[in-house]
Amino acid sequence: MSEVQSTDSMFELAESSQLEAIMSELESLTSRSYGQYCGLARALEVVGERWALLVVRDLLVRSQTYAELQRGLPRLPVDILSTRLRELESAGVVSHTESPDGLVYALTPLGLELDDILVRLGRWGATLLGAPSGEEIVTPSSLVMALRTTFHQEIAAGLHVSYEIHVGDIVLNARIDDGDLAVGTGPLPDADLVIEAGLSLRALMAADITPEAALAEQLVTVTGNRELLTTFVDLFRIGA
Repeated sequence: MSEVQSTDSMFELAESSQLEAIMSELESLTSRSYGQYCGLARALEVVGERWALLVVRDLLVRSQTYAELQRGLPRLPVDILSTRLRELESAGVVSHTESPDGLVYALTPLGLELDDILVRLGRWGATLLGAPSGEEIVTPSSLVMALRTTFHQEIAAGLHVSYEIHVGDIVLNARIDDGDLAVGTGPLPDADLVIEAGLSLRALMAADITPEAALAEQLVTVTGNRELLTTFVDLFRIGA
């Protein structure tokens, strides 16, 4: 009899814990309002929660499965990721479809309107970056957005050039075609210049070191026309 009572108590505790978690989430959802009839306030109610904009950032790079989002945001607890996705779906910013690999998440037309906003915000934030701390990581999506946010389109008019960029284990590619930029992950076999820079890439883009000095000190290695490294630094520059 005592064993049955013990089992019942365990179920009651489990149900109580689940109920508390549900109530906590509901309180979070209902207390998010700023109580102001303002477009900015409404926008922050939708995408202002912690991690929400980084989820949007990764989905701006491409549609992703839940597992891919987890890998791209390794320090985001899984329960928070699930909550953020539900919130963004409820707001009409994100949608999902089913695939053999699981649910695939993508931005809706409303979510895609955040593209220019995030690029501008990322450009502003890039000027605040110093050297990364030992706890900070870079991801493929963050580097793709870094290239997009620092791109100076006015310099790229009439230019046709392509790059393959290596930052640690991450490989990116960038094509510039008369002012238009296309950035993706993975190698680019016909790239005009291959750059292996590691975290020295940020120092180059911020003009903390010149291309000539970076090459001389072997902080950066290139394959192809070395002069195109200077072009790269002019195209992808942090700050004015």
